[in-house]
Amino acid sequence: MGSLTTPRPRLSGEPLGIALRIGSTLAFAAMTACIKALGDAVPLGQVVFFRSAVALLPLVLFLWWTGDFPRGLATRRPFGHIARCLMGAAAMFTSFATLRYLPLAEATLLSYLAPVVLALLGWGMLGERLGPRRLGGVGLGLAGAAAFCLPAFSGGLPPGAALGGTLGLATAMLTAGALLQVRRLTLAGEKAGAIAFWFAVVSAAAGLATVPAGWVWPHPAEFALLLGAGLAGGVAHILMTLSFRHAEAAALAPYEYLSILWAAVAGMLFFAERPGTAFLIAGPLILGGAMIATPAGRKPTVVTRDRAQGL
Repeated sequence: MGSLTTPRPRLSGEPLGIALRIGSTLAFAAMTACIKALGDAVPLGQVVFFRSAVALLPLVLFLWWTGDFPRGLATRRPFGHIARCLMGAAAMFTSFATLRYLPLAEATLLSYLAPVVLALLGWGMLGERLGPRRLGGVGLGLAGAAAFCLPAFSGGLPPGAALGGTLGLATAMLTAGALLQVRRLTLAGEKAGAIAFWFAVVSAAAGLATVPAGWVWPHPAEFALLLGAGLAGGVAHILMTLSFRHAEAAALAPYEYLSILWAAVAGMLFFAERPGTAFLIAGPLILGGAMIATPAGRKPTVVTRDRAQGL
């Protein structure tokens, strides 16, 4: 009888943090799958607007629940937020465009070059130490980028792969710049909630500014995908934020890379995509470089993983 009356133990501490982190990678994969499914049926700026504006709904509710809305949105670094938001919004545009030219897993993979670029920017602009270990990570990441992009630029991959690779590289560089600015804002005492909120607002405004270029009236299925992308992106951010409250960054870091697995599975199930040779060669190099280039034990700044694309 005792086993029937004893309540089941609930997840807490590190196991809960890991579960939340895995959930955030799944939500992020759902967001990118929704955007991939839209294809070019909806203009890019319109997709960016819905992704950002709809994500504000769960984000504002979460900030209100944690007591950071609206007082937590005040800032003493408005120009720092502007720089972060502009780079992050540009990264969102290039990231979503990449999904139109590359398979889901490959587009996701290229985003993992951001930690490699960030290591170089941190060394050059913040004076962070770039020892042999991190230099090795940078070298691996760059080798992976070459292994993926050279076949595309030489015509060894399907049409559009070269443009997709270029956009993916641009996304990684813009994301790294945005994350560097996030680090600066955090060191200056800015709250994570304010950083995420103003990024979503500015990105929505950037998407809205493309109305004169032509928007379309989405069909019900397209509208559902637009809403799904926004909600999934907002939920991904919230789950990631909560995960860092229950577990150390070092314990959570390995689960970040599950995004590649989910993207590959979604690509095969929903888009009949199969990982190519370039992906299989470049993948271990880029992921290995990202893991090594990221300083061990440092708690990452909690931002949307669109990586300044969003989470």
